[in-house]
Parts: sequence; structure tokens; C-alpha cells
Amino acid sequence: MAKKELSVGELSRRSGLPISTLHFYERRGLIASERTSANHRVYRREILRRVTVIKVAQSAGIPLAEISQALSQLPRDAPPDTHDWERIAASWHDDLTRRIEILTALRDKMAMCIGCGCLSVKRCPLVNADDHLANDGPGARLL
Repeated sequence: MAKKELSVGELSRRSGLPISTLHFYERRGLIASERTSANHRVYRREILRRVTVIKVAQSAGIPLAEISQALSQLPRDAPPDTHDWERIAASWHDDLTRRIEILTALRDKMAMCIGCGCLSVKRCPLVNADDHLANDGPGARLL
């Protein structure tokens, strides 16, 4: 029979995150622990799934504030179900799609830019795509 709770060390080993990161997540309200009679932190097993979601979301570039907001919608006294996780994924879908489009454009134009050598902020297709900022006058507009 599986234990219902994980120590902070067990959660660290299972998640691959340092204990200090788990404590940071807890201070930020992303995860929660309970205390044993000996005043040791223990985490419900479903916290491991929350930690996994946090790791994946962070690797996709989602800020901790947005992750926190999404996780705050999950039930605190019961494990999240499939619908809960689908709701979070749907809330991030449009933003992730936009990020993918931006990164794809950056990837596709990067070689051209590096090889260009123009060193011109005015004409750079990455910083000043289609020169739409030239109408605002000289000087950096995005930096």
C-alpha cells in the first residue's frame, strides 16, 4: 500500500527538484504541506503532480504568477481530476500558441540576421519587422 504522504526529501527525489525549490514553491503558495506531530513537513501525494505541472509550465516560459493563478483554481482538499487539468491547459493554450509563433519566426529569421551584418536597428527584421517603427522617429523603440 502506497503512503498517502511524502516527506520533503521524498518529494525532492521524485520530482527531481531541490528541497529549496520546493520550499520556495510553498512560500509562493504553489504547493502546500502539512506538519506531522514531530513538526516535519509532509505533502499529499497529489502535490507531486502539481510540482510536475509547475516544472512543465516553467519550461514553456509561463511565469510563476500565471502558474499560481491557474493552480489556485484547483481544489485544495481533493486531488484534481482530468477536467481540472484540462481547464488549466485550455487557459494557457492561446498564449502558448502565440509564443510558438514568435519563436518559430525568430528561429526562421535568425540565420538571415546573423549573416546579414547590417547592424541596423532601423532595418533589422527581428527588432523592427517591416520597418513599422520608423514612423515613430529615430532611436530604439523596443529596447
